[in-house]
Amino acid sequence: MSDLAARPSPAASQGRVFLSLFAALRPHVATDRNLPSRLQQLLAREKRFGSRDRRLYRELLYTALRHLPWIDARLAALPDDAIRATAWLAAETPATRAFREHWTAGWPSETPTSVSEKARQLAADPAVLLPAWFAEHCPVACLPPALDALHTRAPLWVRLQTDDPAPVLAEFAGRGWSVRPAPSLPAALEVLAEADLTTTDAYARGLIEIQDLGSQLLLGQLPHAPTGHWLDACAGAGGKTLQLARLLGTSGRVDAHDIRASALDELGSRAARARIANIRILSAAPSGRYDGVLIDAPCSGSGTWRRAPHLKWCTTPQTIADAAALQRDLLHRYAPLVSPGGQLVYATCSLSHHENDDVVTAFLSSHPTFTLAAPSRTLLPSDHNTDGYFVAVLRANS
Repeated sequence: MSDLAARPSPAASQGRVFLSLFAALRPHVATDRNLPSRLQQLLAREKRFGSRDRRLYRELLYTALRHLPWIDARLAALPDDAIRATAWLAAETPATRAFREHWTAGWPSETPTSVSEKARQLAADPAVLLPAWFAEHCPVACLPPALDALHTRAPLWVRLQTDDPAPVLAEFAGRGWSVRPAPSLPAALEVLAEADLTTTDAYARGLIEIQDLGSQLLLGQLPHAPTGHWLDACAGAGGKTLQLARLLGTSGRVDAHDIRASALDELGSRAARARIANIRILSAAPSGRYDGVLIDAPCSGSGTWRRAPHLKWCTTPQTIADAAALQRDLLHRYAPLVSPGGQLVYATCSLSHHENDDVVTAFLSSHPTFTLAAPSRTLLPSDHNTDGYFVAVLRANS
């Protein structure tokens, strides 16, 4: 046999590399909520990897984390079966195509979106893909179509920060990137390609922001268009702050506050890049009165489990109880800053009713001057192909 014939195929070698990378991550899955940074560092240390290699292994590792009990079971029996199952479950992209063709020969060529059909092919139990305790927190998430959406690759959404999308669309077309506007929000575009948007002129000029459609839809739930002076009390890096500032226009302004100085620094850079001038960054605790207060509260992140699947395995009922206590405190702390007749918007990226409706119910029972301005809403990942979110709009009565 020639040396060439004896040499393993690239896909076979990549399968072994995937197993070694997964083995390095696996001990930290139940404890490290910042696992994506660990994964990024792991890939960056491998100088032999090119950009396509990193895209391949990132997709495989996220797929394995998304279907962790299924992959663990195969690893314990036959490692090649774990590689084969991961390859079949992974999204087909330019980076994964050859790998999938090698490892899934003889299997159905297309991977179904239905969890039950995937489970049938793999002789696996669909129920184990979510923590058992979560069924009480969000029963609908444990059933199709929400369960199916939670176990597909998260889409890439951008928000246009320009009234003239032509330069953005022309640049994307020039790079061979197809886009699809959201039916519910024309300023939102789904990018149907593996695209590094941060390398674009549109990004450098602030014409786009990377923001999930579900996040963009939250402010669309306001019963009245926002006006006047608003506070974004938990602004973070400011995706919703920038969106709110554009909605308010030049006649309104936003004060942005967060306890994390690094997040506010990033918000300042993003606002400058987009040339948005009606944002004031507050490092100190805000005071005074506002026409509206947005509390995009820290939460368990269960709505992001398709995008951050490791969170399924390091989130516990206690995680959610702790988050709910903080959320109740934030509402109590910032409610006095809402002017009579103003709006208090409470949002999370959680699907647990303990962080959502239960927090709002507790707040209303102890703050009788507030009422619901519109029915609260949970945005399931299957509703608009997004992450999951919750939003409640409250009104401060005179």
